[in-house]
Amino acid sequence: SPLLSSLSSLPLLSSPLLSSPLLSSLLLSSPLLSSPLLSSPLLSSPLLSSPLLSSPLLSSPPLPSPLLSSPLLSSPPPDYRPMNSSQEPASGPRTQTGKTAAGRTGKAGKAVKSGNTVKLNRVPRAATSRAERIWPGGVIPYIIGGNFTGSQRAMFKQAMRHWEKLTCVTFIEKTEEESYIVFTYRPCGCCSYVGRRGNGPQAISIGKNCDKFGIVVHELGHVIGFWHEHTRPDRDDHVTIIRDNIQPGQEYNFLKMEPGEVNSLGEPYDFDSIMHYARNTFSRNLSLSLSLSVSLSLSLSLSLSLSLSLSLSLSLSLCVCVCVCVCVCVCVCVCVACGETLQESTGNFSSPGYPNGYPSYTHCVWRVSVTPGEKIVLNFTTMDLYKSSLCWYDYIEVRDGYWRKAPLLGRFCGDQVPEGLVSAESRMWIEFRSSSNWVGKGFTAVYEAVCGGEILKDQGQIQSPNYPDDYRPSKDCVWRITVSEGYNVGLSFQAFEIERHDSCAYDYLEVRDGPAESSPLIGRFCGYDRPEDVRSTSHSLWMKFVSDGTVNKAGFAANFFKEEDECSKPDNGGCEQRCVNTLGSFKCACDPGYELALDKKSCEAACGGLLSKLNGTISTPGWPKEYPPNKNCVWQVVAPTQYRISMQFESFELEGNEVCKYDFVEVRSGLSSDSKLHGKYCGTEVPEVITSQYNNMRIEFKSDNTVSKKGFKAHFFSDKDECSKDNGGCQHDCINTVGSYVCQCRHGFILHENKHDCKEAECKHKVHSPSGTMNSPNWPDKYPSRKECTWDITTTPGHRVRLSFNEFEIEQHQECAYDHLEAFDGEGDSAAILGRLCGSKIPEPLVSTGNKMYLRFISDASVQRKGFQATHSTECGGRLKAETRQKNLYSHSQFGDNNYPGHTDCEWLVTSEEGYGIELTFTTFEVEEEADCGYDYIELYDGYDSNSHRLGRFCGSGPREEIYSAGDAVLIRFHSDDTISKKGFHIRYTSTQFQQNLHTRK
Repeated sequence: SPLLSSLSSLPLLSSPLLSSPLLSSLLLSSPLLSSPLLSSPLLSSPLLSSPLLSSPLLSSPPLPSPLLSSPLLSSPPPDYRPMNSSQEPASGPRTQTGKTAAGRTGKAGKAVKSGNTVKLNRVPRAATSRAERIWPGGVIPYIIGGNFTGSQRAMFKQAMRHWEKLTCVTFIEKTEEESYIVFTYRPCGCCSYVGRRGNGPQAISIGKNCDKFGIVVHELGHVIGFWHEHTRPDRDDHVTIIRDNIQPGQEYNFLKMEPGEVNSLGEPYDFDSIMHYARNTFSRNLSLSLSLSVSLSLSLSLSLSLSLSLSLSLSLSLCVCVCVCVCVCVCVCVCVACGETLQESTGNFSSPGYPNGYPSYTHCVWRVSVTPGEKIVLNFTTMDLYKSSLCWYDYIEVRDGYWRKAPLLGRFCGDQVPEGLVSAESRMWIEFRSSSNWVGKGFTAVYEAVCGGEILKDQGQIQSPNYPDDYRPSKDCVWRITVSEGYNVGLSFQAFEIERHDSCAYDYLEVRDGPAESSPLIGRFCGYDRPEDVRSTSHSLWMKFVSDGTVNKAGFAANFFKEEDECSKPDNGGCEQRCVNTLGSFKCACDPGYELALDKKSCEAACGGLLSKLNGTISTPGWPKEYPPNKNCVWQVVAPTQYRISMQFESFELEGNEVCKYDFVEVRSGLSSDSKLHGKYCGTEVPEVITSQYNNMRIEFKSDNTVSKKGFKAHFFSDKDECSKDNGGCQHDCINTVGSYVCQCRHGFILHENKHDCKEAECKHKVHSPSGTMNSPNWPDKYPSRKECTWDITTTPGHRVRLSFNEFEIEQHQECAYDHLEAFDGEGDSAAILGRLCGSKIPEPLVSTGNKMYLRFISDASVQRKGFQATHSTECGGRLKAETRQKNLYSHSQFGDNNYPGHTDCEWLVTSEEGYGIELTFTTFEVEEEADCGYDYIELYDGYDSNSHRLGRFCGSGPREEIYSAGDAVLIRFHSDDTISKKGFHIRYTSTQFQQNLHTRK
């Protein structure tokens, strides 16, 4: 065709791409040659006489081209090159950005923050050059380890969706795939292999302080196959490594790669690459470890990026597409700008050039990816393609899944608009190809994500709409899950964050035991605590998610699977007495007075038993002699309804210390081994009195086969529990006391004035006391994520606020960019800042210049620490500014409540604007009287220091008239000894026009 004839004049055919063996094998191995295309009139067209077929493309020798030696196709996986680069470790290379590294073993590192700039707009192009390191089809299966929180899991998924949005890579949850990645926590901190290692799982380590969005995106770049940009062979032309500033032991992170290890596809050096270190990464004392070459613009930042740049997206598409074609399968990426990844809940797309006609020999792919638990409804609104038998030439294929091998939903051509299509799950693949010269308008299509629906499968995932981002308002989603007959449905939550309300009246997730809304309710859930695992009693489970029109949160993510009740089998699971079913398994248990034998199924007689008396005594076997080895005794104490049980130990002597690894006694509220634990005790220290939450208590004693001690003797007695009936009328928690009860509210709420109800409390504090303590939320436990708290501290006028820290542990960062405590010298955050604090080192005390200090504590969504506890107090003295309005100065912080303290020496410097003097009026003055004012007194100086003219020393009842300064400053000194103290003084001061006569008491 004329199109192919003209190709020889394009720059494309003179590029290294077409001088490689890649495309010579690409055409011969692609689906093109095995498709009906070869039996079509196309073969009699000018195609075969086109210069393309006589170009170097099909005649070049099989020499390595720049493209085939690109980082993605030929280099070792991770950021690894030993000092002697003659061989590579068997374990495969890894790259690292992190806190720990044991040599350059290929641990891929996290993106590093520079100053207050955090960017992710970066492009990794230093990629692996080994074809075996490429993920087939660009599909990367993953598993997230169980040691991560819900917010961390959400962040990982956001990072993967970010890569999917801007490239042709696909991340899927692992099912049966042999090779996959596992999000875990390794000693290397933040590290990953570069590319696909193969033959099983490979780790992507997100360690301590690595759970930041930019860092996770960076590590995923290594997984896909990219090295650090600053290790490119040509890096010395662009940056200078300042080796003297590199931390000892981190030099390997700056080694330069050999040309055969990395290829940049002809792209220029990228200072904004997400795989590029910042200026001060691994540097000493915040010095520079990297600097720009003198020939480059100094405006370049070399700071951490937060998203992929266009050049990265194009580079990755090219590399992955080339790799996939080499593997003799259709490219899964869009090598040209045709198609995209669509992740919004609604959207539309059309063929190129619509409605003016699509070009010949066009290949486009659209990937629609929405939240698991949603389905995609696709509707074509117009259709005008060349019509052929079985749609051989121009066609649209729609597949129910994430790639071109997914089940086919339909193949369309002609001008007949197809019926709407619905995916079975949350991904859809739409592929458009044209191979004729016929000119049609093309097509347009719209899609919509629909939450809820019937789910007929044995395992899968359900997430709230738009997860891991905040769910949208006014959603109403209903899922009906059905697994195979003879099984139950198991439901396990990985993350949960829904608007909190006591009765879950606004946003909520409702779960019912059966297939319908009328089925028995298992629970209605909201708030931030993950619900317990759920098990249905049949093979169906009904779920409903509702959001109102106001507050939106991150939502939930849950896995469902078929669950078998082993205990329902005729053999009772093989257990002699009791079978306890657990999610995914079961265990055997024994009745009170019995214990499991060594086979863990049969039971044998033991100490302990069921006790139903109001009071009594229990002791270890053989008391007061030594207890025997290998004993397991369980006492179950049951009291009448509305009673609680208290346990008091009379004597206590068990093997062990605070670890209680060998012999111990456990006390629980309830009768089962998983009831609330009050404590695990051993050693010789007698435990405090223990009171149960309910009318039953479980006491379990265990001894090993070695050391034996005297054991314990304990008394139990019962007391009526007013909280057991209607929760004592308390909205949240009812705390029973001997003969009475009190109501308490959960964290984040305060008790109502009626002493029974609770209302949500804002984390805003007004502090007016002269001294006291303050601490981070949830102290002494870890502070919650996404929290902002403020303290507005005001002390007595004329005095200053002093803040001293007793304990301090906030997430560490060199600029305190994540969790931190800020202190401001005044009222509100517009005042001068006294400090921004984080880390674990106790800060020096902070002192305000006036009588106000403002504190603000902020935590982000990831790492939580213990927080802080601080003491605020009042310091006398300071610098005061006189104005035309009256201000107050008091002798001591508790003026009016207590006399001034002894051993006091305070200095106030009162100043005014230039051209104004100062007027002092003593409204109250009561200081210990003495003829020469030698004990307690106040001294006034007409100036900035004690060398200025003294206006007088006063005691007793003080000056009788106002005092005026001759200048713009007055120094006030107050002294008290250690004997008699009086009420003190109150001064009102203003700025005023200068007076010719000063009025003082002689």
